[in-house]
Amino acid sequence: MDRFALAAANLLVGNPEGAPALECALAGPILVAMRSCVVAVTGADFGLELNGRPMPTWAGIFLAEGDRLALTARRWGARAYVAVAGGLVGECWLGSASTYLLVGRGGLRGRSLRAGDTLAATLPERPAVVGRQLPRAVWPPYSSEPVLAAVPGPHAHLLSGPARARLLSEPWLVSRDADRMGYRLEGPELSIDGGGEMVSFGLAAGCVQVPPSGQPILLMADHQTAGGYPVVLGVARADLSVAAQLLPGDRLRFREVSAEEAQEAWRRQWAALEVLRGR
Repeated sequence: MDRFALAAANLLVGNPEGAPALECALAGPILVAMRSCVVAVTGADFGLELNGRPMPTWAGIFLAEGDRLALTARRWGARAYVAVAGGLVGECWLGSASTYLLVGRGGLRGRSLRAGDTLAATLPERPAVVGRQLPRAVWPPYSSEPVLAAVPGPHAHLLSGPARARLLSEPWLVSRDADRMGYRLEGPELSIDGGGEMVSFGLAAGCVQVPPSGQPILLMADHQTAGGYPVVLGVARADLSVAAQLLPGDRLRFREVSAEEAQEAWRRQWAALEVLRGR
């Protein structure tokens, strides 16, 4: 969901950006090191502790055999990421080690982790460096009520004038109907000229669809590949990490930007990781 946080965690321990790691939603695990290793925890703040002592996130941490790393309590955000030097070992499906619960494939036998599970990690190709950090100034602008940059969607012209004004000026509440596929947003009803459905077309993460109910849906990481609801906005990729940290009950707003502005924000965000890539 938060690809920037995943990439940062991996780079902090010397892994490729997309190496298998743990995504912890709403709560985190207690992990015991079976052998010495270097780990990093990024994304949301879940109260990281090492052997009962508070530890910084977004930094490489050394664990000796028997050390206990605990994510004790959620303080802000929805998802934290735990990377281990060398990368975790998992079942690959369709070229990815990600766990897909709907079909029970990938990761650890296609299921969520349970107490007592043992996770293997590949031995790193070179010694990991402890203490590397990513400054707070270059993190995505996480907030419980963010303003998400978005470009006009291919069907923005179908919105009535008042509906378009409401879409970009009113706050939207993340409803209880929110998961990895998308967030249904609650707010003023949006009217679409000519009805609310059309021939199906390809979709991407960040698309904002307007179904017949008039309540928009923000598509997230596990979105469907095609759909027939009008797409009126596309959230900029640089802001999808911010959206990934929202919970039901949080509010968000949209602001319109050009495609060029959205692309430049994406380049700036990922350039911030260059300090970790060029070891």
